[in-house]
Amino acid sequence: MDRAVAALTKELLDLATPQPGERVLDIGCGPGTTVLELARRVGPGGHVLGADVSEPSVARACERIATAGLRHAEAIVADASVHPFTPDSFELAFSRFGIMFFSDPVAAFENVQRAMKPGGRLALAVFRAASETLWPNAPLEAVRHLLPPIPTPGPEEPGPFSWADPARVHRILEGAGFSEVSLTPLDPEIQLAGPKGEAEAADFVMVMGPLMRVLPSLSAAERENVRAPLEVYFRGHAAPHGIVLPAEIWVVRARV
Repeated sequence: MDRAVAALTKELLDLATPQPGERVLDIGCGPGTTVLELARRVGPGGHVLGADVSEPSVARACERIATAGLRHAEAIVADASVHPFTPDSFELAFSRFGIMFFSDPVAAFENVQRAMKPGGRLALAVFRAASETLWPNAPLEAVRHLLPPIPTPGPEEPGPFSWADPARVHRILEGAGFSEVSLTPLDPEIQLAGPKGEAEAADFVMVMGPLMRVLPSLSAAERENVRAPLEVYFRGHAAPHGIVLPAEIWVVRARV
């Protein structure tokens, strides 16, 4: 995943503008790549706290922080929507695809807002509208005919595209006490594998993304019947530098 969204991550961090000496909350930090990069940008005079609900991801993040010898970064197992962060702690709250599944997003961001200093900044990467030709839905749509029915979340329900509607984004964040809400579109390429990496790309999407909603319920033979056409599909998305799919992202920014 880090390789797939490396270019997007740099763009997001540039738009978030973490400054030396700032304290940053990384919501849904995963295995720590964004924690490490945020820590590099704020320097030893700052501090980065990564929060994620996945214990294995946080364990990996802690290993990487220790290996890098960073004393100004940490990661904890926590649900950022309800965790009792110290009030008025952070100049920046940041997330790379870590906030679309909050069951009550207004309450979640009220909690985040309480943890931020007056004038603090918010920078979030979320997906724009779902499409049959865009990451992350495109591989699912390519093999949907081979799968049992998969429910589609409603526009107000948690899901990968729950922040696609700008009006809803404004309603959530302004309802949680944020101001100066803006949405900047980015259209990155997602690199799923290297050159001639159709098999690698198929492996990737079978363990990460929308297909995971249904694959665990299939038999080994049924999963293989899905995997083979995925390889064919990805062969049609080969570029000189690897297997790529387009994506459409919002970078959402706001202030306390």
